[in-house]
Amino acid sequence: MAFVKDMLRMWAHSWKRFISIAMITLLGVAVLTGIYAGCRDAFRSTDRFFDAQGLHDVQVLSTAGLSNGDIAALRKVNGVAKVQAERSQEVTFDLDGRKSATMQEIGTDGIDQPYLQEGRMPKKAGEIAVTRKFIRDSGKRIGSRLTVTPESASSDTSDTNDTNGADGTNETNGTDEAPSFPTKLTIVGVVLDPQNLSNPDGYSAMTSFRSTATTDYTFFAPSDGVTGTLYTSATLLVKGAAAESTFDESYENTVKQVTDRIDGTVKTDRQKARRQELLDAGNKKIADARAEADKKFADAQSQIDANRQQFNQQVDQIVSMQAGAAAAGAAANGANAGAVAAAGATTPQLDETTRETMRETIIAASPELTQAKQQLDQAQSQLNEQKASTEQTLKTKENELKTSIPQVRWYVQDRQSLGGFSALKSDLDSIQSLGNAFPIVFLLVAVMMSLTAMARMVEEDRSLIGTYVGLGYGRLAVASRYLLFALLACLIGGGLGLIAGFLGIPAFLLVVLQGMYVMPGLRLEYDWLYGSLGIALFVVGVLAATIYACVQEMRQTPAALMRPKAPRAGSRILLERIRPVWNRIGFLGKVTARNIFRFKSRLIMTVGGVAGCTALIVCGLAINDTVADLGIKQYRDIYRYDLMVVSDDSDASAMRTKVASDGRVTSSLDVRIESGDLTVAGSGDGDSGKAGSSGSESIQLVAVPKKHLSDLGEMVTLQPVSSGILGTSGVGKTGSLKLDDDGVIVAQSAASALGVKAGSKVRLTNGDGVQATAKVSAVNRNLIGSDVYVSETYYAKLFDSKDAKNTKNSKSSEDSEALTWNAMLAKLSGSDTSQTDYAESLEEDSSVMKAVSCAHMADSFKFDLMGAVVALIVALAGGLALVVLFTLANTNVSERVREMATLKVLGFFDREVHHYVNREMMILTVMGVILGLPLGRLVGGMLTMALNMPSLYFEVEVKPLSYVIAAVATMAFALLVQLFVNPVLDRIDPISSLKSVE
Repeated sequence: MAFVKDMLRMWAHSWKRFISIAMITLLGVAVLTGIYAGCRDAFRSTDRFFDAQGLHDVQVLSTAGLSNGDIAALRKVNGVAKVQAERSQEVTFDLDGRKSATMQEIGTDGIDQPYLQEGRMPKKAGEIAVTRKFIRDSGKRIGSRLTVTPESASSDTSDTNDTNGADGTNETNGTDEAPSFPTKLTIVGVVLDPQNLSNPDGYSAMTSFRSTATTDYTFFAPSDGVTGTLYTSATLLVKGAAAESTFDESYENTVKQVTDRIDGTVKTDRQKARRQELLDAGNKKIADARAEADKKFADAQSQIDANRQQFNQQVDQIVSMQAGAAAAGAAANGANAGAVAAAGATTPQLDETTRETMRETIIAASPELTQAKQQLDQAQSQLNEQKASTEQTLKTKENELKTSIPQVRWYVQDRQSLGGFSALKSDLDSIQSLGNAFPIVFLLVAVMMSLTAMARMVEEDRSLIGTYVGLGYGRLAVASRYLLFALLACLIGGGLGLIAGFLGIPAFLLVVLQGMYVMPGLRLEYDWLYGSLGIALFVVGVLAATIYACVQEMRQTPAALMRPKAPRAGSRILLERIRPVWNRIGFLGKVTARNIFRFKSRLIMTVGGVAGCTALIVCGLAINDTVADLGIKQYRDIYRYDLMVVSDDSDASAMRTKVASDGRVTSSLDVRIESGDLTVAGSGDGDSGKAGSSGSESIQLVAVPKKHLSDLGEMVTLQPVSSGILGTSGVGKTGSLKLDDDGVIVAQSAASALGVKAGSKVRLTNGDGVQATAKVSAVNRNLIGSDVYVSETYYAKLFDSKDAKNTKNSKSSEDSEALTWNAMLAKLSGSDTSQTDYAESLEEDSSVMKAVSCAHMADSFKFDLMGAVVALIVALAGGLALVVLFTLANTNVSERVREMATLKVLGFFDREVHHYVNREMMILTVMGVILGLPLGRLVGGMLTMALNMPSLYFEVEVKPLSYVIAAVATMAFALLVQLFVNPVLDRIDPISSLKSVE
């Protein structure tokens, strides 16, 4: 019992050490669990919301729309749980200028159901539910009415139909029609689109580099009132996918199995079948047109024949009359009247030649008959010409039908293609990466500080330890006094850390997240396993340090432990050997120098602890500086053009004419831009980047005309980059990189994520879904987005020849048609504001699909979530620095109580004693800061490995102000600690402190 009482008394006496260990553990556990818990809570709540609303696992789009046959084929795919055919239509309306919206039919199979936030769901024709973004922008409310106008190309389906209209195939098979929605609408509800969780009322609209919407708003309408049997898309749910977390790799693997099956068989077969349907429909239209023309020509011919018969009868009557009159005259000159009577009774018989001669003579003698005959001949001639012309036209249509109807393309997409989903996932992944990296530094500092504190605690009790061991107590029992002390401090600190980690930090992160995304049903959850492991990690580290300190002391005999520890032998320090310097240092300066460099462990611990904390602060500020400069570097330095304009292929010429006629462009480059994918298959031969690397990245494929390859460098800064150690990279000379016909240039943001380097082989997918294996000729410096540059010649080599192998009747690469340059990179005159306004005005033009101003992108790029996490990390690092300095300062004082007492006996005033001790701490702190600043830059340079995000490359930069802030903050913490240490120095009693230990 006495042993226990003495242990408790010792614990109470060492309350400062207890608080230090508890605080360090608290901070470490909070950092370890807090960021993880915040991201996990967001992941789980979003996953529950997606499952509740039936967010599709797979979406299938087609350039020719989807028919009932396509839907039936998708339902037969193994692993598909449910298929929902969807209809949509793009419309326009007037809202402070022309705005566009997508009329989306609310599915009846429970997939992609909008989440009701206010009002009710639409049920009748003409009722719609709108998003809160539309309510905010328009000022309308529930009950408001709206009139919309369908666009000429209301959907991908109608685009295809319009294209085919030249051949008479406006309807694909005579029965399928494009979707059509009511135009007079009434708002009855406000909903959240599960495909886009961006918060329109938050402080970040996330429009800087992730906006993928083709229209301004989405209106949700019921099936009532929607016509058309052709579907815009098909959405699928995969069996077993709902049981997996949508953000886990297991979910991606489950969905990928189904998408691979669709790509492997159904896609190819239905693409061919769909095109054949279009061809059959075109042939049917041509056959119907021929039958109708034949009927009209037959009716016209019958009419002409009837008129000609009537004309012939009239002429024949005249011929008969003249022949009869001639016969009657001849008989009158005869000998008897009987002959006359006989001649008048019969018409003379004329031979055919005589009759035809008489007909021509009669017609020629009569102007009316001549005109009538000419009209009949002219009508017959015109009819013959029309028949020949029509037949020629129909034959031409038949010949042109196969070439005029393009190959049908299916696009099979998963949730990664949803801009809102991928933005949320990349944000949370980046924060979780930081949450995995920083706790390591906290753990190392915690172990160092625990070793320092517990070693000093054991050393202070060495005589008591020797006494207990001499009395027969086992070394384990004696060591348990300190092990339980450290364990209790860890458990209490860890428990408080769990509260902060699973409640405080997640609540802060989720407040920031809810300013960017709408996440219904968000709640804080505790993870028993992760929380327990978090505490256990720090318990093991601190207990290991305590065991080491105990073993170092207890391996001596009880007699040696009960005697005072021999003072450290005096020795010269290096500075003493530099006589010109040493001789000019004062007495107290020499004492300070000896104290600093003679006690190596204290030097290492203090400098190392301060350096670690300073490095954490620098690292946090480095993230902030890096994110702040991403937009400026990308859109002002790397992208040298001011404007990018993209159009549909059919509108490319009109778009270029429009931009040229405005007179704002000083120089431009026509390119082709397609959305595609870059895939690296895992391999061990090194041909695909890193050995064993794998993955896929969405890219922007930019094809450059072969005659203007050298002009690319005028629009984009081409700088080769190479991989360095620890995730760093080296940047080559500007302009030393050229695009050629031997390979593609891959953006650094994509190359870093996939481990691609110059010489790697990658698989590219172009906008038509055609895949080809390409060689990477170089990796170009790029921070935002994933551009892949390819020459026109190499593009044709990759995709046209590939297509020729897989598609009958396709052209060879030599005979293939030239690419359609559907985009333009341009430099503009005028200020940044005028360039932004001009880009906005271009988007209102019908020939422009998208217009992007680099000036606007540079100014609007934000990464608010990262900024909030940086602030959190810097605050926790500052707290750690304060605890570390406090622990080291108190340890320093406890080690030197007799020394301080001696100084007081020698006549030092309290202020002089303060200065004597604090000067050493300040020098050690300065040394730690000097070491911590470059260390922080080195750790910050490794962040590109931790922050491995899609379409982003963190080119770490630390501004001089950040170094100043980190140094000043650490020194401020050191000065603050002095305020706590000085009263301890004042309370040292010289008499009791100098008593002999004996």
